[in-house]
Amino acid sequence: MNSYLEFEKPIAELDARAADLSRKDGDAEAAAEAARLTARSQTMLAETYRTLTPWQKTQVARHPQRPHFKHYVAGLAADWTPLSGDRAFADDQAIIGGLARIGGRRVLLMGHEKGDDTASRVRHNFGMAKPEGYRKAIRLMELADRFGLPVVTLVDTSGAFPGIQAEERGQAEAIARATEACLQLGVPMVAAIVGEGGSGGAVSIAAANRVLMFEHAVYSVISPEGCASILWRTADRAPDAAEAMRVTSADLLKLGVVDAVVPEPVGGAHRDPGAAIGALGDAIGTALAALEPLSRDALRADRRAKFLSIGNY
Repeated sequence: MNSYLEFEKPIAELDARAADLSRKDGDAEAAAEAARLTARSQTMLAETYRTLTPWQKTQVARHPQRPHFKHYVAGLAADWTPLSGDRAFADDQAIIGGLARIGGRRVLLMGHEKGDDTASRVRHNFGMAKPEGYRKAIRLMELADRFGLPVVTLVDTSGAFPGIQAEERGQAEAIARATEACLQLGVPMVAAIVGEGGSGGAVSIAAANRVLMFEHAVYSVISPEGCASILWRTADRAPDAAEAMRVTSADLLKLGVVDAVVPEPVGGAHRDPGAAIGALGDAIGTALAALEPLSRDALRADRRAKFLSIGNY
């Protein structure tokens, strides 16, 4: 059952009324009214999602029922073989990675996992990786490079873990090295922003040849709340910050930060995860097919040119 966001309350009310009426067995008039309300709800849903503000898109990107990494593995990856640990300190469950086949192609698949209930969210640290998570990512990317496997990453994090112990173990250096590892790959790399793309925690596994982004995902250097707290000394101005930062897929496509926007089902990926996962799989396949003919040097040059061109007008 869908969990409604604050701006979806009128839709929730229509759906609740339709559900109540549909429970009246044998009442033709009630059934007809339920059908009318359902149709009206779907129309309202489509209209609402056509005009979402950046702050509303941020809320959709954070929706707890959006597909998580484990759902993408189940829906896209054949022959999934997880690989664990950074071979130095620990196995950070905020970043999961392994070998897989997507559309028949052998790839190294890796991404953030937020978890979908209290226990799993704690286990995965809400998708906020520590240094060992980024060092695991580096290890897996180097492994893929050695064996000529394309790298596919799925980004969904509010940011890197900000705790003292992470700083003590070299958080900034680990993020920088992971970003460097992306840029130095001699194999195709495709990244997809599937939910939140927050700060260095996202960029560290998204400095790819092609960056895809879901229609209602967000990607930014800092969270809207963090930005508002710095600029206006209050997180209450987060909607203004989201507007100013240009966090949406449409804005980032125009700016050249992302290369393609993957459409979501009406009402967001959480309303039809299967369709969303299928659309992303098709987009990843298209991107990999375009990159496959390029040599190692050409792939590095392509990646370099992409990121150096950002911000040019």
